[in-house]
Amino acid sequence: MRPVLVYTASRIGLFLVTLGVLWIIWPINLFVLILASFLVSGIASYILLSKQRDAVSARISNKIDQPKPQD
Repeated sequence: MRPVLVYTASRIGLFLVTLGVLWIIWPINLFVLILASFLVSGIASYILLSKQRDAVSARISNKIDQPKPQD
């Protein structure tokens, strides 16, 4: 469960940092600012969080591939 929490916390943190930086640089309508933050943080997370994303993928794949206990 740890890789999932680390990845999720990293994504949220990256979004908040992006929102704060964009607010300082470009103080406009809040809705537009949130949309821009989603876009920028999504692109940044694709590049910056690849190791965490791979860890989450491996964790989910291992969980799916485990044999289920028989009744």
